Amino acid sequence: MSNVNKYKDIVAFHPGYYIADIIEDMEISQAEFATRMGTTAKTLSLLINGQANISNDLAKKLSVMLGTSVDVWQNLQNAYDKKVIEIQQAKDVDEQAELANEIDYKYFVDVVGLPMARCINDKVTNLCKFFKVADLRIMLQPDFLVNFRSSASCNSEKNIINSRAWIQTAMNISKNIDTKPYNAEKLKGYLPELRGMTVKKPEDFLPRMREIFAECGIAFVLLPHLKNSGVNGAVKWVSEDRVVLAMNNRGLDADKFWFSLFHEIKHVLQQKIKTVFISSTVEEMMDINNNLEMEADKFAMNYLISPADYERLAPSKYTSDDEIVEFANAIGIHPGIVAGRLQHEGIIAQNRCSKLKEKYVIEIKHTTK
Repeated sequence: MSNVNKYKDIVAFHPGYYIADIIEDMEISQAEFATRMGTTAKTLSLLINGQANISNDLAKKLSVMLGTSVDVWQNLQNAYDKKVIEIQQAKDVDEQAELANEIDYKYFVDVVGLPMARCINDKVTNLCKFFKVADLRIMLQPDFLVNFRSSASCNSEKNIINSRAWIQTAMNISKNIDTKPYNAEKLKGYLPELRGMTVKKPEDFLPRMREIFAECGIAFVLLPHLKNSGVNGAVKWVSEDRVVLAMNNRGLDADKFWFSLFHEIKHVLQQKIKTVFISSTVEEMMDINNNLEMEADKFAMNYLISPADYERLAPSKYTSDDEIVEFANAIGIHPGIVAGRLQHEGIIAQNRCSKLKEKYVIEIKHTTK
């Protein structure tokens, strides 16, 4: 180990570097210097080679022997320690640069107001602060936020860090949302009103929806899609009295939005406090209980269109747009939801009902504490 530590333009001089110069100026051997100092040759050798730090005892002996203050040696040690930290931070940032380049930094500038960054080092620093991690590589650890299936593919690593970045963003934003203690019965009581919102515009239903969720102990967060995340929604419990329900606005067709919302509501009602539910388009992300997922799918499908109503419709490939609209009006939901159900089940073609399947436009901008 050297008594001079260098990385790029940062140089750290260990106190042993200066002691070696003093021994040379005194024109004596290290062994004699050690004797005069009142320490062992081994201790002095470790000190000179930067393998040991100056203790209070050694600082005292050097100050008496050389006619300096104790502070001189303690300050040299402190200055070296600070430079070593600076060097390690610089190395860490450089090693995180590849990961930072996998994350769409502009997303965080636009969505949560992170400062613009010209260099990758600033991006790493700002992202670490926002995600509240000491190192971006921590976000790849199996136990960070949510466990995913392991995969050797590079795409999986990219998906994992971006999915966790999206979830952490939702968690950060949720801190700005005040909620009452979680109340499952109250949430169940609001379900009819939430279903009735399917026929309204986002600017009308979103404020009321947020109020309802907050009343029930749910911090509802709607976020734009983050490139390479593959996450469409997430449910994560913060405590027994508070849960975060996050959704993204990718492909915000009315039918997809409402099916996804009621799917996530069911995960909330399942109340698996230690489980983080992720709705994802990426296989590696889907490390959850299949039975609970099937239960959530069934709930969303049947609550939006009850089995009895669906049976009365008796849909076929000949079901017309007018019949879909008439049926939707009769049961009080958006016709796009009915059309989407028929398309999902392969009853009608995907290129049908384009006029019925409304696409929501929702402006999203958040601030974080």
